[in-house]
Amino acid sequence: MFLKEIASIAGLPGLYKIYKSTSRSLIVETLDAKKQKMSIGSSHRVSVLQEVSIYTSDKDGSTLLKNVLHAIHAKYNGVLPVKPKSENAELLDFLGSVLENYDTKRVYASDVKKLVTWYGILLENAPEVLTLQVEEEAKTEETEETKTEETETKEEVK
Repeated sequence: MFLKEIASIAGLPGLYKIYKSTSRSLIVETLDAKKQKMSIGSSHRVSVLQEVSIYTSDKDGSTLLKNVLHAIHAKYNGVLPVKPKSENAELLDFLGSVLENYDTKRVYASDVKKLVTWYGILLENAPEVLTLQVEEEAKTEETEETKTEETETKEEVK
């Protein structure tokens, strides 16, 4: 499983595995022991985790969530020093320990609470996402790009 298959839905707790996308809805399954499937309409705000990023104070302005999750897992290996209900200062110190250059003006404790919650859900229900190396994801993306380029080349030849 990859982060591009996992989403957060505004107003609903937890994370969801994306099964199928239609023109008017998205079919998802809860990423927990219940594994409930549901259809989400276009009125819901869905955030695919691969596209989520955290504000930083460097020239790029942000870093991808997958990089932060990998850094957390590399440093703490599943045993976090904080919980989602920890004090705000503790949460922000935790984020600073894995992402030193996070933007202190645009990243709030509530964002870190969500990050810690998501990490816990992923650790319990999709640990392969956390242990998957960035290089392996890059290979998958390269393969997809190569297929796209081959298709474009075939179309040009016709």
